Amino acid sequence: MPTTTAARRRAAEAAAYDAYLAWCPARQLLDRIGDKWVSLLVSALAEGPLRYSDLRRRLAGVSEKMLTQTLRALERDGLVSRTVTAGVPARVDYELTGLGRDLLPLVRQIKDWAESHMPQVLAARAAYDEDHRTPD
Repeated sequence: MPTTTAARRRAAEAAAYDAYLAWCPARQLLDRIGDKWVSLLVSALAEGPLRYSDLRRRLAGVSEKMLTQTLRALERDGLVSRTVTAGVPARVDYELTGLGRDLLPLVRQIKDWAESHMPQVLAARAAYDEDHRTPD
């Protein structure tokens, strides 16, 4: 049996991930990072650690349940770290990990694109709705 170099083995492992396949874990990760709360949380944590209450204020409209679930999922995926400091009450800070900071430029670009292209999207929606309006 021929030997495989470490570089070839890593390349083969990387090629094994194909998000177009239903079973691929990369598809699950794409689903996670495509979530609106994830992109907004990653962006909010760009400047450094924030407390839960600060995140809740920053992300208008997020429920406590959704914020907690999203933070736990990001922590599980290694994108966010959670630090508890003893005290009354205990202080809990959330911060991007190295992996989360790697994701940040991509998330920021998508957020910036969405904000800068809203006029065109709104115009396209209005034109579509006008073209597809059902007659009374």
